[in-house]
Amino acid sequence: MIRNPNQYPSGVDLGVRPATALSVGFLTQAFAWMFAGLLLTAGVAYVVQTSDTLVRAASGLFLPLFIVQIVLVVAISAGINRMSATVALGLFFVYAALMGVTLSFIFIAYELGSIVAAFVSASGMFGAAAVYGAVTKRSLASIGGYAFMGLIGIVIASVVNIFLRSDGVSWAISIVGIGIFVVLTAWDVQKISRGQFAAATGSMEKGAVLGALSLYLDFINIFLFLLRLMGGRR
Repeated sequence: MIRNPNQYPSGVDLGVRPATALSVGFLTQAFAWMFAGLLLTAGVAYVVQTSDTLVRAASGLFLPLFIVQIVLVVAISAGINRMSATVALGLFFVYAALMGVTLSFIFIAYELGSIVAAFVSASGMFGAAAVYGAVTKRSLASIGGYAFMGLIGIVIASVVNIFLRSDGVSWAISIVGIGIFVVLTAWDVQKISRGQFAAATGSMEKGAVLGALSLYLDFINIFLFLLRLMGGRR
């Protein structure tokens, strides 16, 4: 469970306004990169989980790969102003590919029907939240801030539950986690459409990459929490 730690200046706000060609352009580019990242993740996960050799190789590198993923998210978020949009996009795709390796183990552990059900449910929730974030005239900054604080709470709770191993706590974390990332999805879409990502990075291209990373993480986390709730293990 990883979330983009970069918080954009609260003073950077282009105001509440109807969708314009510019805001649609921001959203289109961010969603395009996000979907490309998801396709790459799915492709890598499929290739790895169908090869015993790759599964054995990846299993021995699971922890280092997870650490690299965290480093990549932090590097893109914190260093995007000091790198080109091309480099940022390349790092995003490297991250998406590594996430595919990680998800391959989940695909092995869960039944295909459960994975499909979780994916469809996550797509519906993500889509509804994205549409709301794009069309609402209400500022979501306040509720988004609370959701981000809630995210910190479930990260701490997840770490504690590693030692408790409580199914009840795990279930509660999943329920709350889904709600938090649904809210964060709407908030991220609103920030993209208002140009806040572009304003924070000084570039539409960089803003689109950062927006894509945020949306990608929102979707992946909704999917994983749903899979934990409804998934049937093999």
